Amino acid sequence: MCGIFGYIGPHQAAPLLVEGLRRLEYRGYDSTGIAVKNGSISIHKKVGKVQELRSILPETVEGKMGIAHTRWATHGGVTDENAHPHSSANGKVVIVHNGIIENARMLRASLSVQGVSLASETDSEALAHIIERELSVDDNPEEAVRRALAQARGTWGICALFKDHDTIVCARNGSPLIIGQGVEEMFVSSDPHALTGHTQQVIYLEDGDLATLTSTSIKLSTLKGGKSQTKSTMLESEWGQSELGDYPHFMLKEIYEQPDALRHCINGRLDRAGGSGRLGGLNLSPSDLAKIPHVRLLGCGTSYNAAEIGQLLIEKLARIPAMAHISSEFRHNDPVINPSALHFAVTQSGETADTLSAIKEIQLKGGSVHGVVNVVGSSIARLCGKGVYIHSGPEQAVASTKAFSNMVAALSMFALQIGRSRNISKERGVELIHALQQVPHLVEEYLEQQGPIQEAVELVKNAKSVLFLGRGISAPVAQEGALKLMEIAYIPCLAYPAGEMKHGPIALLEEGSPVVFIAPNDHVKTKTVSAIHECRARGAKIILIHEEGDEIAEEGDVCIAVPPVHNLVSPLLTVVPLQLIAYHTALALGCDVDRPRNLAKSVTVE
Repeated sequence: MCGIFGYIGPHQAAPLLVEGLRRLEYRGYDSTGIAVKNGSISIHKKVGKVQELRSILPETVEGKMGIAHTRWATHGGVTDENAHPHSSANGKVVIVHNGIIENARMLRASLSVQGVSLASETDSEALAHIIERELSVDDNPEEAVRRALAQARGTWGICALFKDHDTIVCARNGSPLIIGQGVEEMFVSSDPHALTGHTQQVIYLEDGDLATLTSTSIKLSTLKGGKSQTKSTMLESEWGQSELGDYPHFMLKEIYEQPDALRHCINGRLDRAGGSGRLGGLNLSPSDLAKIPHVRLLGCGTSYNAAEIGQLLIEKLARIPAMAHISSEFRHNDPVINPSALHFAVTQSGETADTLSAIKEIQLKGGSVHGVVNVVGSSIARLCGKGVYIHSGPEQAVASTKAFSNMVAALSMFALQIGRSRNISKERGVELIHALQQVPHLVEEYLEQQGPIQEAVELVKNAKSVLFLGRGISAPVAQEGALKLMEIAYIPCLAYPAGEMKHGPIALLEEGSPVVFIAPNDHVKTKTVSAIHECRARGAKIILIHEEGDEIAEEGDVCIAVPPVHNLVSPLLTVVPLQLIAYHTALALGCDVDRPRNLAKSVTVE
């Protein structure tokens, strides 16, 4: 949540800052703003997206250093006053901040007693005033930031700009910041892909790091005044491939990128000769896998839905207990941790605060965690130190599509790998490998012939609510379909295992109520048919996702067929029409598909 971008170097800063914000906009778009130094510091900020900020900017904003921010609101409403950057009282210090200052009320009260008038309702503004106060002690920007943050409790990625010093001071505690080193220029960003095109040489700040930047130097230290051990690294080249091209929206582009994304995830990770998965990043031998007593998977939102599919696959193939947990609840429930168990943290961004907290809880109690992560060098990837990169490439739309598919594919390969170490035959392993290798082509085939998506849209777009139902491995797919439609079309949705429909949700059904069934040709199909009949008897309209050629198509009012596939990898096919239904429904309702209200791509606050 919230995006930060900064620049210091030989070029005019404003265009670089605005372009950086455009690339980071999916992190939050309640408001945007820039601060540029040219003798004094000029601040321009506005409620709304980057295009709104562009509309108020002067034709020329002079200055070769500056900081910028795109906001997802936590403390204080969505107003111009609450937009970042925030200035100190005399304008000597300007800051942008991502995170939550937990003792902000106390800090603001203390400043008020001292006669400081605060211009916003945010928790962040207090930091600008405190840094200014500390700066008056010794006129040392680095030490001023260090002393100010010693008074704060909470999380931060912060950049501070100083009227009387040609330097930017950055610090991290719980919210990501990356330093990019160019030729006589430096950049700061919340995400790696905003740095592509500028530099490949980066430093991922760790919690407790403080960085002081000039155009030609980086000084790293810790907030306690010690020497930082953080090292520079190189960006992955795939993070530059994030432009729209010929597509009207990133979400549609990313839906269509799923076949190639799946190939990138799968290639080189299947051992056909041995009938097994080959996820070397796990650093687990067959004997290690054979000793694991149970598996836990942690995730939020789409990642949690993928984790639930992983749970079912692991239990099916390895015959050991597995459980998916919602990260935001996990730590607070005082979980019992078995150090011998395997834990997965499933996340697209690798920065999800709730999942980071869950990982730390497990590690504190003696367990270890493997990441299932898209972003190389992300906080979770570094904290875990081992795991699986899903290789989706950059995902710009807030509503996740290709990352979900690749999480499921990665967990499928793990389930195969642990299954072969314990339970399933080589022949069955080869069968599943063949099924996985088919999936990218089958998704392409479906995207060429999508079926009556628009008919489904007509049924759901004006509905009071939509019910999504599936059984077995399709139940989490139903959850993902419901989540997508809620996220971008703002239609209330419920998702249930189809057998649970009788225990509450059926009360919502009335004449014309749309119900979406995910019904691959599997061992629970007959039970799904019974649930369809129960819904139809209450006047519901049935949108059916099914396999081509299956007689179950007779049961639907709108029938959307996907190519036949092995039932254990069916989620990789059946989720695609659900993504398309959500996308086209949002379009029909005039919603912003890529930037839905109140949401952000990377949730870096708890």
